[in-house]
Amino acid sequence: MTPDSRKIRLILDLRAGGVTDRLVLGAMERVPRELFVPKLFRDKAYDNVALPIGHHQTLSQPLVVGLMTQALEVGPRMKVLEIGTGSGYHAAVAARLCRRLYTIERHPDLLGEAEARFAELGISNITTRAGDGTLGWPEQVPFERILVTAAAADVPAPLVDQLAEGGVMVVPVDDGSDDGRRLIRVRRSSDGVETEDLGPVKFVPLVPERVRGTG
Repeated sequence: MTPDSRKIRLILDLRAGGVTDRLVLGAMERVPRELFVPKLFRDKAYDNVALPIGHHQTLSQPLVVGLMTQALEVGPRMKVLEIGTGSGYHAAVAARLCRRLYTIERHPDLLGEAEARFAELGISNITTRAGDGTLGWPEQVPFERILVTAAAADVPAPLVDQLAEGGVMVVPVDDGSDDGRRLIRVRRSSDGVETEDLGPVKFVPLVPERVRGTG
């Protein structure tokens, strides 16, 4: 099967899995996922599976990327914050849908590799930072959208505070069971914050720098 036919099959799988937003599907179709996959796994780049990228991190399953991006409801004039750059794949997809995307990664090596991929693809509307994503990016607030690509113990209050009024955050949150995560959509309005459970997902944990650096 050729790479193009694998990509077509993946897009069909995404549609069947509930990704129906044509702009999200178009963005995923245009981003070459094979560039974000370690060479050892490139033959699986268009399989609907998560793949390891080093540092105990993973490249998320394409269906999860599609569903999260769709749930974020990104518009072309929006400023988006992503917590957890990883390989850069999700950032590359979301950046095609927004005005500017800011992304934070706690592993400098992963961030450097992602930056090189953005440059290779000519993606110029992504700004990167190495650091503790749980603190957000206070200098750039407010954000119309926030995307968290690691599982938090609870909806992170500092990130909610950085949402604009009318803003949306999509974040995986521990549900208290072993390896249990729920995908939560947060909407901030003038009346407060509303949350919506979008179902189960699998993600590595969101680790604050102050915790990771102890012990």
